[in-house]
Amino acid sequence: MTESVAGSIRSLWRYPVKSMLGEEIDRSAVTERGFVGDRAYALVDASDGKVASAKNPRKWPRMYECRAELDETPRRVRIRLPDGGVVAVDDPNAAAVLSRILGREVAIETAASAAPVLEELWLEGSPNGQDVTDERIALGSPAGSFFDYAVIHLVTTATLEHLSELYPQGRFDPRRFRPNALVSVADGQAGFVENGWIGKTLALGDSVRLRVTDPCPRCVMTTLAQEELPADAGILRTAARHNPVVGGEGRGPDGAYPASVGVYASVVAGGTVRRGDTVRLIS
Repeated sequence: MTESVAGSIRSLWRYPVKSMLGEEIDRSAVTERGFVGDRAYALVDASDGKVASAKNPRKWPRMYECRAELDETPRRVRIRLPDGGVVAVDDPNAAAVLSRILGREVAIETAASAAPVLEELWLEGSPNGQDVTDERIALGSPAGSFFDYAVIHLVTTATLEHLSELYPQGRFDPRRFRPNALVSVADGQAGFVENGWIGKTLALGDSVRLRVTDPCPRCVMTTLAQEELPADAGILRTAARHNPVVGGEGRGPDGAYPASVGVYASVVAGGTVRRGDTVRLIS
């Protein structure tokens, strides 16, 4: 077994309501279900039972106008609305408020169905030729969760810097990729560094241990406008052109990921992760 310093934690994020904007945090408890409070809730379309997702911005164009935040004490999720108002997810009127904003009747759920599904819009057509397809989620995470795949998602500064060099007019802000942790890599590392972490273990700080399992396939969400970031299809096209990763759990045609940025991980040992923690690679 060998161990080396991979870098340090530059920023940490959680997303208490799936597909809404999240919040940057200084620390988080980590369990087998990932960061505490991450994807704790999701909206479900009352008409078809599918999970509401900005992956289909035609159907859900206003998801990124809402921001979910977790109050630690007492533990309660609140949603900041487009008009500046705030509603708590446990408010009896919350679902009605969100339904009016989103233009569709939704329910607020804390646990996914046995086979949760959302819709994904493909910029240039899916492998089966359709522009919108159903996608099964949570295949790499505990039952009842709302993660796209695994419970932890990491991206490195090296990857974002490399993509920026390849497409200088694009803004490769980490918010586009919705990581739990942005890792500032150690000196001398460049390019798609985290691709080399797949199949290995990362130690974050004193106690948290992650098993890096898969590349993270990217979708139309990376191209959407949010806050001051403009809509930009070139973000996704650049990743697809320069980082098509092969492998993983069969999550694409013949195991190929047409566009990949960052990696997924499962939790081997929990604990607390903090901004600035050292990240070590164990192989």
